[in-house]
Amino acid sequence: MYQYDTLDKEFLADRSAEFRGQVARRLAGELNEDQFKRLRLMNGLYLQLHAYMLRVAIPYGSLNPTQLRKLAWIARTYDKGYGHFTTRTNLQLHWIKLADAPDIMDHLVSVDMHAIQTSGNCIRNVSADPYAGATAEEIDDPRVWAEAIRQWSTVHPEFTFLARKFKIAVTASPKDRTAAKTHDIGLHLKRARDGSLGFEVMVGGGLGRMPHIAPTIREFLPANRLLSYLEAILRIYNRQGRRDNIHKARIKIVVASLGVEEFARQVEAEWEKIGTAPDLPDTELARIRGAFAPKTFEILPAVSEALEAARAAEPAFARFARNNLKPHKQPGYGIVEVSLKAIGETPGDATSEQMEAVADLAERYGQNDIRVTHEQNLVLPHVKLDDAPAVWKALAAVGLATPNMNLVSDIIACPGLDYCALANARAISVAQNIAAKFADQDRAELVGELKIKISGCINACGHHHVGHIGILGVDKKGEEFYQLTLGGSGAEDAAVGQALGPALPYDRVAGAVDTLVDVYLRERKDGERFLDTFRRTGVAPFKEAVYADAN
Repeated sequence: MYQYDTLDKEFLADRSAEFRGQVARRLAGELNEDQFKRLRLMNGLYLQLHAYMLRVAIPYGSLNPTQLRKLAWIARTYDKGYGHFTTRTNLQLHWIKLADAPDIMDHLVSVDMHAIQTSGNCIRNVSADPYAGATAEEIDDPRVWAEAIRQWSTVHPEFTFLARKFKIAVTASPKDRTAAKTHDIGLHLKRARDGSLGFEVMVGGGLGRMPHIAPTIREFLPANRLLSYLEAILRIYNRQGRRDNIHKARIKIVVASLGVEEFARQVEAEWEKIGTAPDLPDTELARIRGAFAPKTFEILPAVSEALEAARAAEPAFARFARNNLKPHKQPGYGIVEVSLKAIGETPGDATSEQMEAVADLAERYGQNDIRVTHEQNLVLPHVKLDDAPAVWKALAAVGLATPNMNLVSDIIACPGLDYCALANARAISVAQNIAAKFADQDRAELVGELKIKISGCINACGHHHVGHIGILGVDKKGEEFYQLTLGGSGAEDAAVGQALGPALPYDRVAGAVDTLVDVYLRERKDGERFLDTFRRTGVAPFKEAVYADAN
């Protein structure tokens, strides 16, 4: 991963000291809340229902064991002993005291971490494929480019006060594990016929009140012109973005109102003004790429006798390996997905003890590498297949061996009304109720891939619009109701889901999902995924069953 240099460290130390002074002025009454709000948000500090929440940046979801241990220590020392991993691959601490926030910032700085640009109308944490550097599918390591964007965008003077928050994702595989098309800018690495590297550039995605899937505005952008092209896009957005209406301030509205062709024309015209020289010189790219040099792997047999013996001896491990162990580019290695979705637990939460256990495993078995996924799980990307049984046992000892990756209980959920001042309804308990319906692991595997995503309000932090089953909490005269959508996808076949029908009360949601799954199992053909069956049959059989059941 990228190693902070002297300049990085000095900048973070200065920023932390500046924030300490701002907090002192607020505590002394020299700043009121309105004056302090903009300052704290620039440092990732929110005021939620019960306490302050600090959102810690995890650039492109990449951590080392020292950093994860520090997050665990902070959670134990200053919070309630756990943290919440988000769909932006950040970590949120929900019970922070304002007086402690400067000390927390200093502790983050000590391990090259911060909370800058995790809030505010700026370029937020750049996300990338959590399998980066480990999967044979990728054509290049997307973290290299995500890091280049991070360095370019951090406190960029021209783009610090945009019309609204701005999110960028980078993917390099045919399988999109970043939800790139739901971002303000999605970048898909590709190679031209001559072997040159470039990007498909997608602009204007976003969920929330008006969901949009990002259209492509350039099929192939030479990789060494990336930063100037991003600059051109952001300049057009800065000029055209609505600042008079927060609900219409995202770039998706600009693209939709201008039309894709006109927006692309304006970007190209602005780009021409910037010039044609490469904006990411080979020397600078080599410097960044050096931080992501390929790991040193042992030459191992493609088939692990230890792994196969453990499969045969331990049915529970066999299930874990089937669902949570993914192919690696290097024979004899695997990618281990660590589920933060144990039945009955809060999706995305990890205790201090669990974080420390994962850090230990990364040190002992995983080449000191840990990733956070946008689906609120963790990844050990480089594990020898021989070591997979030991990793499983250690994960099981701390409640992290749930074998449900991409299955029905692997649910994305925002914090909802349990924490968030913007929420209309609970999301966590809805996820727990649904997961309990599918605690039978045989049935969950029979159902197969099914992505359920839950948001407690229209801001869509739980990505409900692009769930195979999406669930949105709404308020109806003080009561919690939930709108269901079907057929969404945040992957390479991205789509916004279709409304099922009238909103359902809280106590009917889990039963409705159970009914939807029963309809799918009845209707599917030839091993189709839920999404494929829905796209073939349409909404009618699902709607009929749910509302017949509700009545």
